[in-house]
Amino acid sequence: MLIRKGSHSIFSVKLHFVFVTHYRKKVLTKAMITRLEQMINQVANKMSCLVISFDGESDHIHILLDFHPKNSISAVVGSLKSSTARMLKKEFPDEVRKHYWGKASFWSNSYYVASTGGAPIEVLKEYIANQKTPEK
Repeated sequence: MLIRKGSHSIFSVKLHFVFVTHYRKKVLTKAMITRLEQMINQVANKMSCLVISFDGESDHIHILLDFHPKNSISAVVGSLKSSTARMLKKEFPDEVRKHYWGKASFWSNSYYVASTGGAPIEVLKEYIANQKTPEK
């Protein structure tokens, strides 16, 4: 397990994200997914995050991210979605225009995120419950 250090913290925060295309249009091609992986790695690195795993299908992508707690989840999502949408529209205009016109959003406004990795909740609850509370 990768444990990282900040100036005042030690952390291991793994998050699983799913981004879905607007209206679940099947717009993503293999070339677009390959390019998305590069873009997501660049944006994540700028935010002190690390991409552990990435892949997708024609209407959604999955990102497993080693998250840095100096960021907010919504800020990371916003940066990832806005920059990738802008670049995909610029680099793959023909593919995007088949599904979206004008200033239509590329990604759905919603997203899925879940913390992942580490010990199961029941193990953590048991560990905490078994702490030795001082008698005085």
